[in-house]
Parts: sequence; C-alpha cells; structure tokens
Amino acid sequence: MKRRNFIQTSSVIMSGITVFPTSAYSLFKKNDKYISGRPPVSQRKFKSFAVEEKIKEVKASIKNKELAWMFENCYPNTLDTTVNYKIINGIPDTFVITGDINAMWLRDSTAQVWPYISLINEDDKLKLLIKGVINRQTKCILIDPYANAFNYGKDGSHWESDNTEMKPELHERKWEIDSLCYPVRLAYNYWKLTGESDIFDSQWLLAAKLILKTFKEQQRKESDGPYHFTRCTTKPTDTLSGNGYGNPVNPIGLICSSFRPSDDATFLSFLIPSNYFAINTLKQISVIANVIYKDIDLANETISLSKEIEDAIKKHAIQDHLIYGNILAYEIDGFGNKLFMDDANIPSLLSLPYLGVLNKDNELYQNTRNFILSKNNPWFFEGKFARGIGGPHVGKNMVWPMSIIMQALTSNNEQEIISCINSLINTHAGTGFVHESFNVDNPYKYTRSWFAWANTLFGELIVNIHKNYPEILKKIH
Repeated sequence: MKRRNFIQTSSVIMSGITVFPTSAYSLFKKNDKYISGRPPVSQRKFKSFAVEEKIKEVKASIKNKELAWMFENCYPNTLDTTVNYKIINGIPDTFVITGDINAMWLRDSTAQVWPYISLINEDDKLKLLIKGVINRQTKCILIDPYANAFNYGKDGSHWESDNTEMKPELHERKWEIDSLCYPVRLAYNYWKLTGESDIFDSQWLLAAKLILKTFKEQQRKESDGPYHFTRCTTKPTDTLSGNGYGNPVNPIGLICSSFRPSDDATFLSFLIPSNYFAINTLKQISVIANVIYKDIDLANETISLSKEIEDAIKKHAIQDHLIYGNILAYEIDGFGNKLFMDDANIPSLLSLPYLGVLNKDNELYQNTRNFILSKNNPWFFEGKFARGIGGPHVGKNMVWPMSIIMQALTSNNEQEIISCINSLINTHAGTGFVHESFNVDNPYKYTRSWFAWANTLFGELIVNIHKNYPEILKKIH
C-alpha cells in the first residue's frame, strides 16, 4: 500500500531514506485547507465508532489547524490501514501489520492498538478487535517464543536463510525480551479494564508458562540456552557475535536479550530497559496465575523471578555519573562493563514511566533522563529543526519522532511538552504523518512513510494532553 500516489512520483529514495522536495508540502495543503491523509471510508480496514468520536472531541479542542490535521491522520492509522480482523471458529482473530512491512511484530501490534484500549468499554467491536490481537499473539508465542515477527500463515520469509531455527510461520526470529512483555501488558490491561477473563484460556496459560521458561533459559545460569542467531549481512547490528550467542555474560540474575526493540543486536546482552519491562510482566502473570488460574506455583515462580531481576538491576546497573549522579546503564554484561546511552525504540530508558516501571519523579529516573536527553548520550542529536534520540538502526543525525513523543509523554513540564509538539509539527515533511526517523537538519529526508506504531503513538500523545493538559492544545498556534 502507498500513502498517496504523488509520494511515489515526487520523492527520491536514497539508501532507504525518502527525500522529499520542499514543494511537496503544497500537495497536502490548498487554500489553507489540509487534505485528509486517511483512506476513503470504504477502504479503511476497521471502523470504530468510539475512535471516530474521540477524534471529533479532541480535534475540536486543538487551535492549531496543522496539529489537528496531523492528529486526525495519525490517531486512527492502525485501524485505517494495518488490521486484518476475522472471527475464526467463533473466536476473534486480529493480525496487525506494522505498515510498510507485511508482518506482525508482537511488540508493534500491542503498541499499535494500545492507544485505543481506554475506549473498549464504549465500543464492542473495538473490544473484539483487541481481543483478537490477544488471541493471535498467544498463538504466535506458542509457535516460537524466541521470534519477534510473524506471518499471517505459513508463508515463509526472505529471512528464512538466517542461521537459526526458522519456521514457515515466522517472518523473523530475533530474540527480544520485550516481544514477550508487550502481549502480557495488553492482556492484563484488557482484563483490568473490562473485567472479562475469557481471554485467559488453556492456551494463554501455556503461553505464560513458556514466557517464564524462556526468561529463565536466557538468564544463562547453566548454559547459553537453545537460542542462537546469525545472518549473512553487511550490517553488523543485524547479526550476533560469539557464534550466534552474542558477547559473553556473567549470570547475575538478569535476562539476556539478543536484540534491542529496534531489532538491532545488543552489544552487552543484559538490556536494562527490557529487564525492567520484564519485572512488570512477571508481576502481571503472577496476578493472573493467582486470581484466574489458581496456579500458586506459577504465581510464586514469576514473582520470585521478578524480584531477582529487580535486585540485580539495583546491584549491577546503576553508576554514579560525574555530571548526573546515579544513573541507569542501557546495557551491562555482569562482568562490570556498562554501556551508557539510550535508543529511541520502546522499551527505552526514557520510556520507563510510560511502561509503568518507574515513577516520573523517581530520582534515579530523572538523573537518567537528564543524561539521555543531553549530548552525553551518543545517540542524542540536535540540529536546525529538532533535538532528540535516534539509534544505530538508522544512524547518525537521524532523530526518531517516537523519542520526541516519549519525551513529552514522560514530562510534567508544560513548556517541554509544547516544545516537543512544535518539533513534531515542524518535521512531518508536509505529509501529515510522523515517520520512523528524520534528519535533524532536513526533515524532508526521512525513513518509512508508513509506520503505524509511530503514527498511533503520536495520536496517543495528543489524547493524553487533551485529558491532562487541555490548555496546551489552545496555546499552540
């Protein structure tokens, strides 16, 4: 699917980066009227009454026409363009592609529908759609807990030549802790919001036990575990060193993540944001095991592992920085080596309050936040149009809008939030959508014109501001 026909004709593709001429903006705006970037109603993948009402409500409160236009384009983008919803044998099933990649990531699929979860009690169809995502994710985990991305069926993949245990249902098999955390987050919060527990069937219990088993395997206390991965590639972050097991670790209770949520290989395998995320995941499984399944053994095992991880982070992942005081490392190896940086993809150190892991006002988080939003973070960039965090996945001077959105979502400072929103308005390159990344000195040089996670996350930000800081939407002109 292409966003608009003129995107194909008025852009130039250079090394995966789309470069738009500045005149492209005029194609979206005529006589001060913004042309909708949404598909025609008849071509939308899914229609939600509650989402459409929320768009009307929030848009009416936004003074800036360009911001209102971006919100209306972005917030429903997941539903408009990426979901395949069906009832199979009486059970909802929802396959969610990322956008321009025709595959379902466990991480992205949760993140893409997350901004709608607060509306599910107002819209039964939307509730079934998200229930279908949970059901599909359960199936995926049972196919292979080490895979990050899946096909709709047994379709095979252009990554099937990877040196790992590929199956025809897999699009990609990069082991990332967060791939098993996001589905639990979605299921747990669906249950808490609706009070409906029928998603927790025998299959979900098997998946929960498999998550626990996989986490324990990747603590690597007795061996490197069953997972290995190498790829024939010229991009070093797309494969693992150490014969497919990554750099060595000293088993200290943390979980190894071979890849980051960017799908880039970790340098030191104990990825701290993802281990933090796993703490919450295990606590949520423990509650579900106790309340729903009455499985005391599973409840105790998961809560015990969560405490082990939390203690290990406190002992091994905090360092007294010369400027910022005690801060969190991004990755460690248990031998004393620590990598200090942050990546735009979520879970990140910046996103910890958003994920419910640390409070915004926590001193350790604030110190870490000050560090990663400074030039002391090697992947923080500042240019003519924006400042924010990028990552090795795209490279130097390419900021991810996702990091700017997350900075706003984790801030209590009105001026900081306004600054973030203005940056997003100034860097969408006239498309009305946010992208994977853009050049800080030329926002018309960007990657991925159709990246639904970033679009919907932007919509979530505006809804959040409408709820908690409504005066901000009136101040942005």
